[in-house]
Amino acid sequence: MYSVLHLAGANPFNAPRFQMVPDDGPTQTHRTEAAGQSGVQAAPALRRLAAAAAPEGNSCEYGSMKYYALCGFGGILSCGLTHAAVVPLDLVKCRIQVDPDKYKSIFKGFSITVKEDGVRGLAKGWAPTFIGYSMQGLCKFGFYEVFKNVYGELLGEENAYMWRTSLYLAASASAEFFADIALSPMEACKVRIQTQPGYANNLREAAPKMYAEEGLWAFYKGVAPLWMRQIPYTMMKFACFERTVEALYKYVVPKPRADCTKSEQLVVTFVAGYIAGVFCAVVSHPADSVVSVLNKEKGSSAFQVLQRLGPKGVWKGLVARIIMIGTLTALQWFIYDSVKVYFRLPRPPPPEMPESLKKKLGLKQ
Repeated sequence: MYSVLHLAGANPFNAPRFQMVPDDGPTQTHRTEAAGQSGVQAAPALRRLAAAAAPEGNSCEYGSMKYYALCGFGGILSCGLTHAAVVPLDLVKCRIQVDPDKYKSIFKGFSITVKEDGVRGLAKGWAPTFIGYSMQGLCKFGFYEVFKNVYGELLGEENAYMWRTSLYLAASASAEFFADIALSPMEACKVRIQTQPGYANNLREAAPKMYAEEGLWAFYKGVAPLWMRQIPYTMMKFACFERTVEALYKYVVPKPRADCTKSEQLVVTFVAGYIAGVFCAVVSHPADSVVSVLNKEKGSSAFQVLQRLGPKGVWKGLVARIIMIGTLTALQWFIYDSVKVYFRLPRPPPPEMPESLKKKLGLKQ
């Protein structure tokens, strides 16, 4: 029974659960934070929850407009650069999804593409990929920080801690809703360029041609499937990452986060990002298959494509996507956290139970 309870507590998605342990006085972390916060006015609830009262050396206050703007810039770099870097793998993955009879595997897809289009053919769609995912990254990471702060303030300090996984899920879903609206036009162009040889060689050719054929609808007909794909993906990406970081520092890293160097902290970020990325790829792959086919074809609906693909068809290209998304997610979190380090933004440690909640639960004498 003890082992079952222990595993339940280690689960990153467990419901609020508290361990009744005596309080032996302030820990080293609490003493350090108290020393650093002397003379500093108490922060709002979520800032106290995240221990984010700005220490000396930060370039801005947690939750300020400058903070959100630089977080958005970090999102542009993390999503735009990483997605552009894996365009060849994304191209092959899309072709496997829309024409599995011709592109039977990753290696077969690469060899056929190089044979027909040359090595340069592997870079098709790089421009809409970079532009589209840069805009998505701006909204995804920037709005996530905004919604996490806003929802945390609405919940209050104690509830925000107890239901922090739900907080991460709600904030990330809200952010991704707007991020996909920004992504949809470029995603439609990218898929059309990559999956229809001869249709267009670049963004300058594809966008006017699509508009002439289908109007504005050509760029937004895939937004609903994008929500189906990206919102579960992003919810998993942020919630799993946040709770995995928390678990790594609690169970794996042999010293407190405050004692880790910036480089060591970034390694933890990368590992947590890769773990989150694998789960992201699995939960969002069926919708990704629908998006790829839908943007290739004219006049089809998402439901029609889903019916035609069937239970097996929606999982075509999963291996390629796990490799791509796992690597992408790890690199995105690494770049995003590195931007925070470079610009000296507040980087709150994993949340700790508020003192007021400890008293209510009898954990503090």
